Amino acid sequence: MRVLVTGGSGYLGIHVRRFFNADDFSRRSNLNVMNLHDAAIAANYDVVIHLAAYLDKNPESAEACFRTNAEGTENLLRNMQPNSVFIYASTKDVYGSWAESYTEVPEDCSTDYCGQTALEWSKLMGEMYVNYYGAQRNLRTCIFRLSTVYARPSEDNEPGFVTHYVESVKRGWPIQFPLEGKPIRDILYVDDFSRACRAFIDSSLPAGLYNLGGGRKNAASLREIVDTVGRMIELEPVIDTETKLPAPVPLNYVSDLARVKAELGWEPEISIEEGLRSLL
Repeated sequence: MRVLVTGGSGYLGIHVRRFFNADDFSRRSNLNVMNLHDAAIAANYDVVIHLAAYLDKNPESAEACFRTNAEGTENLLRNMQPNSVFIYASTKDVYGSWAESYTEVPEDCSTDYCGQTALEWSKLMGEMYVNYYGAQRNLRTCIFRLSTVYARPSEDNEPGFVTHYVESVKRGWPIQFPLEGKPIRDILYVDDFSRACRAFIDSSLPAGLYNLGGGRKNAASLREIVDTVGRMIELEPVIDTETKLPAPVPLNYVSDLARVKAELGWEPEISIEEGLRSLL
């Protein structure tokens, strides 16, 4: 089975690529989803795990988001062979503030416009391309709306906030919180994400849409995450109480994992403490 990971040199991609012993499609390997000749490489693979994206919520970046995240996804899909597998990394943020209505957010939560940025909207458009080309080209397609996936730090990659918190505690850097660290997120270790990809690949399902995160068992407030790291390495975190960060939207987010458990038989294997320990 030949596997290609787009964004395979990025923060998450480097770990997913190693998990599958996959090839890398990224600018660091001189490949670009916006280049039609480069995108044609997708025809040579049984599985494409599409992580590459333009991640900028600045209004001035709207065009780049729509082109890279929507059109770039289409460029790959148009080259996939029938019966091959396309896995698309979307985001929980497509729900915007609608997710506030749930203690655990299901896949049928509304994605209607409620102030989402071009980044979230472009990822949602990418999902539509996945559904369209999946049906038109007889592909097996899977969309994962990811909550907070975290991984070990890697060279030249911007870390996610969990990794940033761990590094900050280790190095004694001041940590800034929104709302004193009270917002809650369900966090998912990258190898569990890779296992979810493998679960879909190994299934017989033609298509799937799943919220994917740590779920209730791996949900914690931002402050609890930092305090756990401090306790594990016996260091007192340095908290910046002066800087006030804007509250996240939604304030709390926990993925409802009922569908992915039922259809793929998947659930997280790595606990918060085990995952954080691997970062240390």
